[in-house]
Amino acid sequence: MAFNLLKQYNALLEFGHLNESARLRSLRAVFDRDIVDNSSFCFRDKVIRPIKKEGMIDMDVLFKHLTFRTDKVKENKKSKSVSREVFDHDRSVRLHWIRFHIEERLADKIHVFSHLDRIPDRGNVLRTYLYDEEEKYIIILEPQRSGQDYYFISAYYLSESWSFKQIEQKMANRIMDVL
Repeated sequence: MAFNLLKQYNALLEFGHLNESARLRSLRAVFDRDIVDNSSFCFRDKVIRPIKKEGMIDMDVLFKHLTFRTDKVKENKKSKSVSREVFDHDRSVRLHWIRFHIEERLADKIHVFSHLDRIPDRGNVLRTYLYDEEEKYIIILEPQRSGQDYYFISAYYLSESWSFKQIEQKMANRIMDVL
């Protein structure tokens, strides 16, 4: 487990040989080091806060969001999200990349931009993207209404061809100032 704490960008975490419990402990140790116990977990001097979900601990919600994915089911020709219960290998092996990107250690290789997204049930929402085109990795932050902090929305590996097109389109239609 401790060997994953030694991994650096762009190496991948290793946990294929671990059982589910040990895998989650290993991932949680990386998450705690890079996010929970990191008093300077900020992007451009704005504190990054976890998204909230009623009745759950905020950091647990964020951890699950960064290591599991939501399955979509078709119901009456509409896609419907089901609970976040499917372990996402591609997200998890890159968990330690989050801090690297947030700290903009390779700023010349990362595209940072803001875009006005259409979110179902919420309308138009401004979001800030950190896009590592070479590694096909994206981090999404949402500025709080106050403009003082960010909510951490997601981070994941772009594995689908449509996802590259979507990000490229967002980048082409970006807002000039990063929010």
